[in-house]
Amino acid sequence: MAKIIAIANQKGGVGKTTTSVNLSACLAAAEKRTLLIDLDPQGNASSCLGLDKESFSKANIYHALINEEGIEACIHQTELPSLDICPSNNDLVGAELELVHMFARESKLKVALESVMDKYDYIIIDCAPSLNLLTVNAFTAAHSYLVPMQTEYLAMEGLTQLLNTVRLIRASLNPKLSLEGILLTMYDSRNNLCKLVANDLMEHFKEDILKTIIPRNVKLSECTSFGKPIILYDITSKGSEAYLSLAREIILKSEKKPETASNKTTVISQQIPKFEDYQIQS
Repeated sequence: MAKIIAIANQKGGVGKTTTSVNLSACLAAAEKRTLLIDLDPQGNASSCLGLDKESFSKANIYHALINEEGIEACIHQTELPSLDICPSNNDLVGAELELVHMFARESKLKVALESVMDKYDYIIIDCAPSLNLLTVNAFTAAHSYLVPMQTEYLAMEGLTQLLNTVRLIRASLNPKLSLEGILLTMYDSRNNLCKLVANDLMEHFKEDILKTIIPRNVKLSECTSFGKPIILYDITSKGSEAYLSLAREIILKSEKKPETASNKTTVISQQIPKFEDYQIQS
């Protein structure tokens, strides 16, 4: 049975799509059967995996949401043997308007995914940078949600609104929805502001902050233009190491195993920084 994780933050430019694509690729590299759902009308996750959004040979997530096709008909294979994607394009813009008039409109994605739950170990949902009906569908279908956050103070302001939305979802639609963790992204070790924000978040959210922190890395920006995840573009880069570490952390958390020397990902040659490395000494 697949574990469904929604990657969500209503603020744009915090690394949602980068995280969705590269976490999915690293889970697949760990031989976990993984499906990436592109639930953003911009279709950036589809492009990041080399798909031409405007010339799909098959249906996409839009057709599954409006019950025009089963989700099996909307799934594409990728370069990685264990990674599939259910892509999107501008068609998805109209889905929200059509869903408004449908019965159980908040549960369309959950119902669509039921037929493939046994085929995957993980289903990752890349949400749009807004709290709309599509995001509500993602939260209703998901077992947990992961929040990428850029290490800047403005990024903290939208977190309260997101958590309030999740509380409403739990109360009415998905009481079992849990927080997978808050992932700090675009961290620049040369910037004291990044350290201050990281320390503030650790103080307020404590155990909710994931141990892995994603550094600002030019290779992560480059790989998207080549339509490849970072592990296929440059597996030795710091960005690749960070997302491999994140995948390991997610897997260990899902399987409820402690991290030991024997289950660390062997391709990671450098230690990913932890919060204690970011503490500013007075």
